Amino acid sequence: MKTKSSIFLAVIASFAVLMFPSEIIAETSETTTITPINEEISLQKTVTTMIVPEDNTLPWGFVTGSASEYVERHPVIIQFFDEAEDLVHVAQVDVKGDGSYEYKFRVTNIDENGTVEKAFEGEYTVMVYRVIPNQNHLV
Repeated sequence: MKTKSSIFLAVIASFAVLMFPSEIIAETSETTTITPINEEISLQKTVTTMIVPEDNTLPWGFVTGSASEYVERHPVIIQFFDEAEDLVHVAQVDVKGDGSYEYKFRVTNIDENGTVEKAFEGEYTVMVYRVIPNQNHLV
């Protein structure tokens, strides 16, 4: 597992990806699977791709998920994998009362000498896990 200083990596959410302002690109193609855990809850896994351009200059980005059904006391887990499929960052985010969530992170950092350091660039696979109530109680 690679780590890069204390800079957080992340981008992509269950259904919405936003960059403030938007230079990081998330592909619109995403795959969502739902795996039952027990009779009441399931694990929803969303996989998508994040592309960080080489010329990105913005320092912040964030991952958001829209309001939806959720299970209390189960945070959203976000994992980021580089092109070599190495895990480069994991984030845990609490779900708000309306079922939404947000994770803010640094895209670039400036060291004590004023040098800009990029947290990451290139293509990443992002997996978002959230616990949801079962839609079909017969599972």
